[in-house]
Amino acid sequence: MDWRTHTHSASRVASRRRRGLLTLAATAGLVVLVGSASVAAADGGTGSSPVVRAGAKSIGHSSKPNTSGLLSLHSSQATGVITPTPAVYLVFWGSQWVNNPAQADPAGAASALQSLFGTLYGSADTWGTILDQYCEVMPSGTTTCTAGTHVQHPTSSVLRGVWFDKSTPAPTKATTSQIAAEAVSAAAFFRANSPQPPDLLNAQFVIASPSGAHPDGFPHGFCGWHSSTTSSFGNVAYTNLPYVPDLAAASCTTIPSPGPLDGYESTETHEYAESVTDPFPSSGWLKGGAEIGDLCETQDAHLTINNATYDVQGLWSNAANAGAGGCVTSG
Repeated sequence: MDWRTHTHSASRVASRRRRGLLTLAATAGLVVLVGSASVAAADGGTGSSPVVRAGAKSIGHSSKPNTSGLLSLHSSQATGVITPTPAVYLVFWGSQWVNNPAQADPAGAASALQSLFGTLYGSADTWGTILDQYCEVMPSGTTTCTAGTHVQHPTSSVLRGVWFDKSTPAPTKATTSQIAAEAVSAAAFFRANSPQPPDLLNAQFVIASPSGAHPDGFPHGFCGWHSSTTSSFGNVAYTNLPYVPDLAAASCTTIPSPGPLDGYESTETHEYAESVTDPFPSSGWLKGGAEIGDLCETQDAHLTINNATYDVQGLWSNAANAGAGGCVTSG
């Protein structure tokens, strides 16, 4: 495990903050709201089943690229196996983000995350095209999608909503039940406040905790994970995204001389891709118990879109190497 510390230059952090503001202004139909809402009780809570921490990106990159075998489809059902048209809803959990942003977000992570998802689409996004090869509505055990419904590469921003939930402070040690409950609250909130309510078969809700919080015991062994939970209005796919910049810069990325935001972005791109290809674990694309990002934790790359640079984690591609498969950072 490499615990070296590095920092972004001031100009890079500042440019990311500017990109975030520009992205918010330019994204049509984006709901950006700061406030509280008492929606979870009215719309239903989470189910009582244990949380499946799927695709947990590990600290120190303990997973190794797997050079043999392919991901396979684990369900032949018609929906809920992949998200054909991905939609991301960012939830900045807790009043800390609003009341004391300098302490809650010293690295500028909120702006960087909005910027990332505001630009992750179209021809400039050569990383996201890795996902296009995966599908649903094919027999269980499928490794090559000759038909079925494929993941569609977005032609416009996947970022559909941003909520700074300041109803209460985020717990300093949130339990898995509290994280799942916040995801349900977020889904209900966007259902009530978005011009186009989330389609839960395509939506993923990223629950981002502020600096100093330790959701599910972070940082003991993981950088982040994704899962799903039940609600009265359907299954909700979500990600537990801790404040990764609280760790040493190299803890969650393999980028040489990383800055404080590289591991944060690497973690979230890992979980985003796995939420697209296995939104309600574990019926999507897996190899054994590993998902598309788990197999490739030792591979990161910088992707530049519209003059902003992001750390994207490598993903497993069944189509790489003439169909033998492998870890890639570009489709």
